[in-house]
Amino acid sequence: MQLEIRPDPAEVGRARRWARSRLAGSGIGADEPLAETLVLLVSELVTNAVVHTGCPAVLRLLLTGVRDDASGAPAGMVRLEVADASARPPAPRHATGDETGGRGLELVDGLADRWGWDPEGVGKRIWCEVDRCAAGAAAVAAVCRVDATAAEFAYGTV
Repeated sequence: MQLEIRPDPAEVGRARRWARSRLAGSGIGADEPLAETLVLLVSELVTNAVVHTGCPAVLRLLLTGVRDDASGAPAGMVRLEVADASARPPAPRHATGDETGGRGLELVDGLADRWGWDPEGVGKRIWCEVDRCAAGAAAVAAVCRVDATAAEFAYGTV
């Protein structure tokens, strides 16, 4: 599944709506944490393409193994890709204080199980993957991530 994106900030909202619709059509409800995470990732990746390249882009949503596994839990993963015509590689920044930008790839790094970029044609493709797993395992992983992050904020890196 793919959506062509114009270099216009209004396209970010359209990309989020498109992703929600495609996820729902694949059995991932809008109120599920997985859907919320994926829509946020779509927002960040499309925003980066629109703001930093000024080029048209293509958003791709790939779902693998979305059928339930033997335990009855969802399995597989969801891959998001944004391809654009800019050959400039993504440059993660570390925003400080009141800066309004520079946090997008940090969010992607924190929310996705994997992410990266590859050359594609004259441009590049930035991708991220989120694993689908049993609800119990996902909940434990989310709690562990939140606890570790809270500990770092409260006490510095532990």
